[in-house]
Amino acid sequence: MAAVPTSEHAQAMVCYRHPRSEATVRCSSCDRPICTDCMVFQHVIKCPDCAGTPTGPRKAATRARAAAGSGAGEIVTRVLIGVNVAVFVAQIAVAGNLSGLSGRLYQDGALYGPLVADGDWWRLVTYAFLHSGVLHIAFNVLMLWWFGRPLEALIGRGRFLGVFAVSILAGAAGALIVSPGTPSIGASGAVFGILGAGIVLERARIPVFGGAALVVVLINLALSFVLSNVTIGGHLGGLAGGVLAMLALSGFGRKHLVHGRLGALEVFGLVALVAASVAIAYARARGLA
Repeated sequence: MAAVPTSEHAQAMVCYRHPRSEATVRCSSCDRPICTDCMVFQHVIKCPDCAGTPTGPRKAATRARAAAGSGAGEIVTRVLIGVNVAVFVAQIAVAGNLSGLSGRLYQDGALYGPLVADGDWWRLVTYAFLHSGVLHIAFNVLMLWWFGRPLEALIGRGRFLGVFAVSILAGAAGALIVSPGTPSIGASGAVFGILGAGIVLERARIPVFGGAALVVVLINLALSFVLSNVTIGGHLGGLAGGVLAMLALSGFGRKHLVHGRLGALEVFGLVALVAASVAIAYARARGLA
């Protein structure tokens, strides 16, 4: 016969640091319940407080500084910058001018609603690696360098790629919603997604950009409305994509934004955002929305 649990043990333990997470063990020193994300393995299992390790924002900032200092957390950002520069060099070589707007790469890769509706699905991605001149690519590459590196160092390569991918597709959806009949190119939507992820982190007191994410976003949004030939929809879409992707990676509040382990819910959240972005883009391109 199975023992009937008493009222004290019938209720599942919850982590003292993450009330939404179920605790599986207790700290060997203070006896407080902790979840798997909070376990520190020494000669026994301890909580972060008793193990003397940095926690919360302090731990996140320490990890970001260490990764940035060693260069270990920058490889994806560097590759993305290299791809953007290489594609732009190919653009100007094919076009025969520094704008790169008259060549085959631009014609076949730019985001343009009517051609997306005809089946050119790759334009939802390729547009983000094309640029219209030296100043355009220089600005986006600098923004990737300044903000992509610390974000990647903090959240890791896989999560960073997830944020970047969702931001590209959400930026495409935003651009098509606002102006489906106007060709769009540039990595600025993905850059806004990186900044959007930074806003979520800094709202949780994790200063990935030194606490300045919101200020940088507001300044760039203001410039988007002032400068000419700027795809405002792409910027807003990318920003929304980055925010939602970062929330999805935390299980929408169920796990720590940085240190929680990725599970089926988080992966499903990213896939759902990708699917929704593509669906919105196609619906708008075909005049269904």
